[in-house]
Amino acid sequence: MLTIGKRDASAAKAGDDTHRPRVELGEHDGALLCTLSGTWTTRTVADVDSEMRKAERRSSGQALVVDLSGIEKLDTAGAWLIDRLVSAHERQGSQVRVAGQSDAAAILLEAVGEISRGRTDAAPESPVNIMIRFLETVGRGVYSMRDDFIAGMNILGATIRGAQMKLGRGHAVNPAAIFNQIDRMGVGAIPVVFLMSSIVGAIVAQQGAYQLSYFGADIFVVDLVGVLVLRELGVLLTAIMIAGRSGSAITAEIGSMKMREEIDALKVIGLNPIGVLVFPRLVALVVALPCLTILANFAALGGGILAAWLYSDIPPAAFIDRLRVAIDVSTISAGLIKAPFMAIIIGTIASVEGMKVGGSAESLGRQVTTSVVKAIFIVIVLDGLFAIFYAAIDF
Repeated sequence: MLTIGKRDASAAKAGDDTHRPRVELGEHDGALLCTLSGTWTTRTVADVDSEMRKAERRSSGQALVVDLSGIEKLDTAGAWLIDRLVSAHERQGSQVRVAGQSDAAAILLEAVGEISRGRTDAAPESPVNIMIRFLETVGRGVYSMRDDFIAGMNILGATIRGAQMKLGRGHAVNPAAIFNQIDRMGVGAIPVVFLMSSIVGAIVAQQGAYQLSYFGADIFVVDLVGVLVLRELGVLLTAIMIAGRSGSAITAEIGSMKMREEIDALKVIGLNPIGVLVFPRLVALVVALPCLTILANFAALGGGILAAWLYSDIPPAAFIDRLRVAIDVSTISAGLIKAPFMAIIIGTIASVEGMKVGGSAESLGRQVTTSVVKAIFIVIVLDGLFAIFYAAIDF
């Protein structure tokens, strides 16, 4: 039994030797002939790697013929070794011809050759001119603005059309969701809006009183505070605070739902995500922001009254009497008219950025940051456009 076992092992070894890869070099009609045979797979090519490297170094401009008719099995590792040999001779200017390969081997060698040549032939990119890079950045920014505008109009149009709680089936409105969002975005923001507005109103009054005192025109600090707060600062500060507080929350909520594929689940059960998620938040912002603007105006005027009393000895009664002369209905309405438009912009931008969130936490953080920055920027630009428009119509 021991002898048979030895004979079996010897037979197996003889079989392995028969199928192991071999490389034979010779010359034929003045060309270097490289004959390959055996099994060229991942497990066996290591045995002939050194011989293949010797064949690669024999490149001297002489034509090379690679005969693959003796190859029994070929995989990617073997094809890569053959392609390396061919590429080494081609770089030396030699003419290379591969013969005897099967159809499958020809396809594999062609694919491996394309990959290897794609890596070696790829020239390092030359540095792009700074002007071209600037123009490219501007172009990409314009296209991004276009995409955001289209997405925003899509959301805004779907919201204006109706709640669309069910796709194609009525326009049911959920008052509970709207009042819940008003409570979160409006009532919850009262403390911070009140505090910030009163501080800003006091600062404006203090600085105005300090400068106007040089001209003996302390009483005109009332005109300064009243007009500036009611026309510009009240609504602008409120919109900025809402963009940072509620806009970021909207983006984070919608973005996290998109990450967890809850928005896709709403579509599957026949609900419109815009009607379910965006509509209540947008309506709540349109209702809450004007109310918060009125509160901010009162808070800023209160801070201005306190600062004027302390720095310019203007009693509250005198401040209010002068305020009646300094402002009128147009002064008050000029600021309140802006509030719904700013609310729509904040809600739309926040919703668009939330819908753009990908599947990572990094994407969520990036879109929340983008949402706040874009909303504040557009709100300030809109305030400037309103100021130009009011000046043009003498309002």
